[in-house]
Amino acid sequence: MADTASRLVIFDCDGVLVDSEPISLEVLVDVLSAAGVPMTAEEATERFLGRSLKSMSAILHDEYGLATDDAFLEGMRLRLYQRFRTELQPIAGIREAVEGLEGACCVASSSQPERIRLSLTVTGLIDLFEPNIFSATMVKHGKPAPDLFLHASRVMGFAPRDCVVVEDSPAGIEAAKAAGMRVFAFAGGSHARSDRHRQSLANLGPDVLFDDMGELLQFVRR
Repeated sequence: MADTASRLVIFDCDGVLVDSEPISLEVLVDVLSAAGVPMTAEEATERFLGRSLKSMSAILHDEYGLATDDAFLEGMRLRLYQRFRTELQPIAGIREAVEGLEGACCVASSSQPERIRLSLTVTGLIDLFEPNIFSATMVKHGKPAPDLFLHASRVMGFAPRDCVVVEDSPAGIEAAKAAGMRVFAFAGGSHARSDRHRQSLANLGPDVLFDDMGELLQFVRR
């Protein structure tokens, strides 16, 4: 059994710690429709899941001809945060899983710092991670580039080979693998339970594919 005290576990936030993706995708689809870019939730998931606001804006501009100015992004953010405050729930079993870890842990998310902290505060998880919270806004390139995970491991004082990443998106899995870290693909969020999504994760060859946070500790200890 591995020494888990000498290992860093890096958690994505959306879809791994909090069950936010269905809310986020609903808001995004509604806002895009109002802006003249009709898109299904499935399409939005495939194009934007796990990506930063900067990456999403670039895709909308380059592929759909939509310029997302500050007013557009702020309006979407306010709608999203309002729903988070009333609807957002933690992933089942996540507190017990994090509390059971014997080593260090942190959050590395594509979301902005204020969104990460709001999500963790609303769901009662903020005490498990503060101040070790890292955002794609802290690096030049977001997921699927490895920059964010490498930044988090460097600040936390761990070599990439001693890190395990828990991710729910293809972009996140690609980023973790590019960083030279082990990656566990979590498919237990409300958005991730379709066969198509599970297959998209499996196709990337994660070290583990699982859907119950109660199983996390046994995988980390291997």
